[in-house]
Order: sequence, then structure tokens, then C-alpha cells
Amino acid sequence: MKILDFVQVTGSGEKAVTVPVADLVIAGWTGRDPAAMEAHMAELEAIGIARPKTAPIFYRVSEDLLTQDDTIRVVGEDSSGEVEFFILALADGLWIGLGSDHTDRKVEAYNVTVSKQACAKPIAQNLWFYDDVIEHWDQLVLRSFAHETGGRTLYQEGPVTTMLPPEELIGRYLRKTRDLEANTLMFCGTLAVQGGVRPMAGFEIELEDPILGRKISHRYAIGTLPNEG
Repeated sequence: MKILDFVQVTGSGEKAVTVPVADLVIAGWTGRDPAAMEAHMAELEAIGIARPKTAPIFYRVSEDLLTQDDTIRVVGEDSSGEVEFFILALADGLWIGLGSDHTDRKVEAYNVTVSKQACAKPIAQNLWFYDDVIEHWDQLVLRSFAHETGGRTLYQEGPVTTMLPPEELIGRYLRKTRDLEANTLMFCGTLAVQGGVRPMAGFEIELEDPILGRKISHRYAIGTLPNEG
């Protein structure tokens, strides 16, 4: 298990909690809009990454990859981040958080499952109770920014409704029980990028709730290690 410290943010205040995450699942190709999903598939095909065998598809990944640090280290310069909301199942229900499915694109070109295991998965500390946002779920917005030589650039932006709703993703992943086990964290898919998939020096992610006037955000730097073959 991976032990992580979160801050649960609700209408009644904030509460610091320590959570053992037992399982990490990365849901891919979760888009509701076939045209938008096709656009993202085309982006990845352009850099040599094959289409998935099913959509959505669920990759099991080591929970040890989860990190709340402000720096990660990767091999070479072929990786990039993807903003995603995640579901965290706890004993009192579902909580919503924010993370980046940072992925090695060179590895992804020959094996997506292996690529998911190649990089750390940065996540923010704040969590929102799902019941607090379900009534205005379609108003929530995801964004990411690439920190590059030219400065800070908008990389992704769109509503969470671009992806399938959490209940449907859970139902497709667990068709028999349709219930995510406690202490399971599931990344729920990403948006098409602006300007093409590319490496960067740093990545910034946010989930905005304009109805309750709040955001979850996280920023991390990306340090590269030499690839000696």
C-alpha cells in the first residue's frame, strides 16, 4: 500500500486524513464524444502509438507510483503529463481528486501498459466529496499548462463531462459488483492537447468548480535522467 496525506474539503471545512491506497487503476479512452476521442487517438497515432483494443480500457498500475512531490524524475526526454480527475473510494464514499498520468511516450509506442508503469503519477492533496459536486458535475473544468522554454502555455482545457461519469466507469471496470473497493484510486481519462503531445520542463494541473468557487491544483517540475541504453 501507498500511504498518502490528503485534505478533504467539504462545505463544513477541511480535514486532514492519511489514506492507504491499495490499488491504482488508470482508465483510458474514456471520452463521451466519439469525435473528440478520435482526435486524441489521431494525436497519439501521429507519434507512433497504436489505438487501444477496447474503449474504455483499464490499466492496473503500481500504487507506489503515486506522488505528491513537486518534482519527478524520468528517463530521457520523451515523457509528458495529462491532466485527469480521479476517484478515490473510501469507507464513507467516493472522493474526487486531481492528478497527472505522466507517461513515457517512447515506451507507449510499443506497449501502453508498460509505459503506464514507467513514470511517477503526481497527484494533488485536496479532495472533494463526490456528493457535494454531483448536482453540478457538468460545470467542473479541467485544465493543464505546460512550462516550456517559451513560458507557461495552456495545454489542455475542457469540462469533466468530456469523459464518462464516474459511476459508468466503475460499472464498466467492475461489471459484476459495480462498486469500487475502498482504498482504490482510479484515474478517469484526459482531454485532447493543444499544440501536440510533447515533453516539457514542468506541468501544472487544475480542477475548477465555478459553482462553489474553488479549485484543486498541483504543479511539478520534470527532471530528466540520461538514457544509457
